[in-house]
Amino acid sequence: MSVQPLKAMVLAAGFGLRMRPLTDHKPKPLVPVAGKPLLDHVLDRLADAGVAEAVVNVHYLPDQIIDHVTTRTSPRIIISDERDQVLGTGGAVVKALPLLGDAPFYHLNADTLWIDGVRPNLARLADTFDPARMDILLLMAPTAGSIGYAGKGDFAMAADGTLRKRKENEVTPFVYAGVAIISPAIFAGAPQGEFSLTTMFDRAAEQGRLFGLRLDGTWMHVGTPDAVEAAERAYLASVA
Repeated sequence: MSVQPLKAMVLAAGFGLRMRPLTDHKPKPLVPVAGKPLLDHVLDRLADAGVAEAVVNVHYLPDQIIDHVTTRTSPRIIISDERDQVLGTGGAVVKALPLLGDAPFYHLNADTLWIDGVRPNLARLADTFDPARMDILLLMAPTAGSIGYAGKGDFAMAADGTLRKRKENEVTPFVYAGVAIISPAIFAGAPQGEFSLTTMFDRAAEQGRLFGLRLDGTWMHVGTPDAVEAAERAYLASVA
């Protein structure tokens, strides 16, 4: 049974330290790639996927982001204001849960950028997510074809999609692309205050309920100013 999320959460609170000087006076989600802020690339994808409401959390230079999204209607934006607190990626979701409701929701990093293959990856995630078997379904990018990524990967993925975390000295073929579907139920009894979302990934993995879906297309890790240029080249080539 597949599920079509109608709500999403977009993480837009980070400082973007590795993007300096681009982020000295501008939050990273508003850094433009191919003429459009990173945040708008993400929100436009959500709109295309039929998402009605997106919770966007803010912390660093929050008013710029709030002003930027104020006129958007598709999806409708709800701000989760964290300017006076540091919650981490996990605590941010816990704070936003009352706004997200009881159904599985899309979860995206504001700085994730990808080029879809034949079928949009958000639609593929929705088709694949099975709430009976899964609490979290991560979009996994093959490290080999990704742009701007030079790490050792995050997970090994079994044939049925179950994920196993990379061991310390291991190199794995997949990296988390910053896009997921998450069931709010996994946050029952979650820590209070600041914690990382990877805590929830680990919890789901221990229960055999963490799954991955291979991204169809090209993922771009936009972490540094140099990566912005590489992403722009790939993006513009894809729409040419």
